[in-house]
Amino acid sequence: MKHQDGYLKGVRDTNIYYQYWLPEKDPKAILLIAHGLAEHSGRYMNLVNHLVPSGYAVYGIDHIGHGKSDGKRAYVERFQDYTETLKNYFDMIQEWQPNKSIFLIGHSMGGLISAAYLLNHQDEISGAVLSGPSIKVPDNISKAVIFVGKMLSIIIPGAGLVRLDSDGLSRDSSVVEAYVNDPLVYTGKATARLGAELIKAMQNVTLQAANINLPIMIAQGSDDKLVDPGGAQLLYDLIGSKDKTIKIYNGLYHEIFNEPEHEQVLNDVTTWIDSHLGDV
Repeated sequence: MKHQDGYLKGVRDTNIYYQYWLPEKDPKAILLIAHGLAEHSGRYMNLVNHLVPSGYAVYGIDHIGHGKSDGKRAYVERFQDYTETLKNYFDMIQEWQPNKSIFLIGHSMGGLISAAYLLNHQDEISGAVLSGPSIKVPDNISKAVIFVGKMLSIIIPGAGLVRLDSDGLSRDSSVVEAYVNDPLVYTGKATARLGAELIKAMQNVTLQAANINLPIMIAQGSDDKLVDPGGAQLLYDLIGSKDKTIKIYNGLYHEIFNEPEHEQVLNDVTTWIDSHLGDV
C-alpha cells in the first residue's frame, strides 16, 4: 500500500489537506471519503485497510475547519464551502486517475455533504455509500436550541452551541479513547453558524432527494445516538434511485466502520461496490 498527502487550495484561499492510499496494482476503482463533523480523514483506517488490499484506491480530504485543513474549528461560512472544495478535489482525482469509476463514501455530516454533492454532480459518480447520514435533526436538540442557533448564526456566528458526545461513537472503548486523545479531533462545541447551515442543508437535501438517481447504499446503526437513525430510512424512501439498498445494523452505534462488527459492515460495503463496478 502506498500513501501520499498534500494540500489543495479551497474556498477563500484556504489550505485544504488531502491524503490517499493506493493498492500495489492499478486500482479497479476510486473511493472518495467525506468524513464527519469534528473529525478528519485519518480516522478511516479500518476502511482503508479493508478496501485497499481489495484493489481500491482510497482518497480522503479534511473539510475546511477540520483536521489539518485551515479554518475555524467546527465553523463554516456556508455549507457550499464543503461541496465546492470536495468538487475541487474530485477534479484533481479525475486528472490523476482518468477513466476510473469513482464512488463517494460519506459518513455522518459527510453523508449530508455527499447527498448535497450528488444533487449537482451525480452524473460523474458511479455510486455512493452513506454511513449514518446526518439527515434529520436529532430529537435531543430542542426547537428552542435550533431557534437560538439560527439567531446566533446571524448575530454571533462563532458562538458555541452543542458538543458531540464521544461515548456515542462506538461500543469499542478504545475507539472512544483514541478519539478523545486525537489532537486532530475537535472536542469543543459546534458553532451556531455551522448548526444553522447543517439544518438548511438537511432541509434542502430532503426536498430535492427525489432527484438523486444513481446507485446508492445507505448503512445505519440502529442504536446511533449522534444522528437520528430514522434519517437513513427517510433518505432511502425519498431518493429517486431505482438501485438503492439500505442496511440497518442492529445494536450498532454511530461509527459503524469503527464498531466491533466493522469487518461485517465493510464486507457488505465491498460486496456492494464490487457489484457496481462498470456502472456509470
